[in-house]
Order: sequence, then structure tokens, then C-alpha cells
Amino acid sequence: MAVPIISGICHVLDEDRDLAESVPLARRGQAAQECIARVVSMPVGGWQNDREEVFTDGVGLLLLGGLLIRRVGIDSRFGAELLGEGDLMRPYGAPPSTLQVTTGWRVLEPARVAVLDEAFAARVTRHPELIGGLVARALQRSRNMSVTTAIVHHARVDVRLHMLLWQLAARWGRVRSDGVSLPLRLTHNVLADLAAASRPTVTSALSELARRGLVEAVDGGWLLHGDPPGELRELAPLPQGLTAKPTADGRRREAI
Repeated sequence: MAVPIISGICHVLDEDRDLAESVPLARRGQAAQECIARVVSMPVGGWQNDREEVFTDGVGLLLLGGLLIRRVGIDSRFGAELLGEGDLMRPYGAPPSTLQVTTGWRVLEPARVAVLDEAFAARVTRHPELIGGLVARALQRSRNMSVTTAIVHHARVDVRLHMLLWQLAARWGRVRSDGVSLPLRLTHNVLADLAAASRPTVTSALSELARRGLVEAVDGGWLLHGDPPGELRELAPLPQGLTAKPTADGRRREAI
């Protein structure tokens, strides 16, 4: 079981440049100095999400690096969500439900989180733009989950996986001359959770995608060939330039 360890403090806006850009440049330096938070390191492994002393009330936890998966199950059927750098979460507590819901967390890659506790919340009120930025993070996570929900409703698992990998590439992918690299070590079991399918079915579907030259397992992740599937473009817009082709001047472009 992964045991979180307090590993110091950080200047949140120095760690998260996108969040810093929500503050006007004239006040950004001051905001960076004031917005400090405790940092917690989380090793790979299962994580019991009961409230612990290091996770107090406040805004929540901001993921500074690493990769986590959250699984939610009802009657032995599970859905899952992948969280990475920049995601905001509140893993303690659960919403009321008339159903018996199980929730589990696993750290897939060593993670660092900033604890945005009550003291941080008091400091951030001096910079209201940051409140909007954090709310936007939470809403974006909700939008991503809506797209994933639509994906897993597709009848064919190979189509689900193809769309799912491209959706993840929209956030973490990097364009290379031979395709779009997705540098995430996602096992067949993890992909099965994300695609709401059984592991053997996912293995067969990945073999079919590989046979068609669409997906390739490579060291450290996956390589996607061709263009994103048209079905995914109907669900959510993808970043400009997210194709397997190099830029006009021959340089490789990163998808962000």
C-alpha cells in the first residue's frame, strides 16, 4: 500500500506555470511568493483514500507530477479515470448514494501533490484569478470524464481503445516523424479499466489495432499512427497539429 510522505513545501505557481498565467503579469511574482503549499510524495502502489493527517480541509490536492488511476465500482462493474499533472482532486469523502459504491486509487507512476489546505485557501483569496483557474481545472476534469463516458458506450472495444488512446494523446502525446508518442506505461489491465472491458478482450482488441497499423506498443508507452478517429473528433476537439506528420519545416511538434 502506497504511504504518502510529506516532502517539504513548494511555490505552487513555480510548479504549475499554466496556473500562474491566470494572474496578471504585474502581480504574478507576488502571487508566486505567497502561494506556497506542503508537498506530499506518493510511491507506486495502491492508495487507501481515507482521510489522513496530511490531507486536511481546504481546496484539495493539486497533482504536480506522476500518474494515478481512480476506479469506481458498482455490482462488480468498474469505471476508471486517469489523473496526471495539473489535475485537482479531493480523494477524501464520498458523495451520498443509495447504491453500494466502491472506490479505489492506485499510483501508477511516483506522484507529487501540493496540499491546498485552508492556509493556502486563505492566501489564494488575495489573487481571485487563481480561484477561477482552479475551478477551471475541476471543470476540465469533469469534461474529460464526459468524453470518456461517451467513448466506453461504443459497442466495439477496439474502437473504444483507439479513441481512448487518442484522447489521452491530446493531453500527453508528442508528435514524432513516425507517429504520435503516448509516453504512458498503461498495462492491459489499466486500459481494461479505462475502456470498461475485460483484460482478455482488451488484449485481443489491441492486437487487432496493431494488425491494422493503428497502434504500436513501444518501450515506455504507445505509438499511434495515422490520424485521430473521426468519432473522437465529434466528441471533443483535439489540439491543432495532433497528427502523425511533422511540421512544415521538418521539426517535430509537441501536442499539448
